[in-house]
Amino acid sequence: MTKVKKSDFRPDDFVVYPAHGVGKIMSIEEQEIAGIKLELFVISFEKDKMTLRVPTHKATEIGMRQLSSPDMVTKALETLKGKAKVKRAMWSRRAQEYEQKINSGDLMAIAEVVRDLFRTDDQREQSYSERQLYEAALDRLTREIAAVSGVDAAGAQKRVDDMLFTRAA
Repeated sequence: MTKVKKSDFRPDDFVVYPAHGVGKIMSIEEQEIAGIKLELFVISFEKDKMTLRVPTHKATEIGMRQLSSPDMVTKALETLKGKAKVKRAMWSRRAQEYEQKINSGDLMAIAEVVRDLFRTDDQREQSYSERQLYEAALDRLTREIAAVSGVDAAGAQKRVDDMLFTRAA
């Protein structure tokens, strides 16, 4: 992987951290940890009420990235209109794969999870673990769409719902 240059990310930029979704870089600070001076991105995840400190030289290596482009958001939304692709593997294996896709931080992979786990009212009910994975993926997807599109969470949710229910109709 390429080393991240400090100029790639700036305070007030929104970024995607794979394991937590969309956050905002509040500042870049220096701290001494175990006698070593480290430069850190201070990232705030407002919804989770969490602050994360990421060494600047490790940011790209761990998968931190800029927000997706509007074109990528459009492709992800188009993915939602597709037919669900559910493998015939055991649920525990599929759940593990879904979890990996969600934590990859890849918008297309997250959209695939939402598409595959979405249920309409006339379909069988989701299990608790299916519902948890679906909601985690949906939350990540809508938060990134909201940040890219400059709309609030409700506006992003409406865009996602419009695509999902277009498929269901």
